[in-house]
Amino acid sequence: MKHILILLFVCAGLVAIAQNAIPTTENFSIEGKVKKEMTVSLADLSSYKTYSIDSIVITNHLGERRNTLKNVKGVLLKDILSKIEIDTEAPKVLSEYYFVCIASDNYKVVFSWNEIFNNDLGKSIYILNGNDGKSASVLDNRIALVSPTDKMTGRRYVKGLQKIVIERAK
Repeated sequence: MKHILILLFVCAGLVAIAQNAIPTTENFSIEGKVKKEMTVSLADLSSYKTYSIDSIVITNHLGERRNTLKNVKGVLLKDILSKIEIDTEAPKVLSEYYFVCIASDNYKVVFSWNEIFNNDLGKSIYILNGNDGKSASVLDNRIALVSPTDKMTGRRYVKGLQKIVIERAK
């Protein structure tokens, strides 16, 4: 019986450690169907307009509160992506493009071109460059992306953003 209890505690500890193992990132790349790839570092984020958000409640897929980010500073994803020239034959086909935001642990979140550039949602998708009065360079998540107007905010909360791949729907 004693061995079973020890085994359970060890397994529970390993599960807890595995859930927090998101490697930090210092920059992210933008690649895929682009004329020129781009890398954005933590330092580069300071060259964009920064927005302040009092707090963002992070909820899971059931709508249960998991975390609250307070005193958040962020840069609009739209502002960064507007610097990229998508490799397309005509502007009318931009509606066929989407952005896959990939974390360092391979978690993936997708936004369509229309969500970002042709919808109010694009005015509230942020690359975080600080929260709780700390800059992103000292936070565990480093570069993170969040869409605070989503109903289930945790679904598109990307910690350790590593790259954004621009693709065209087939």
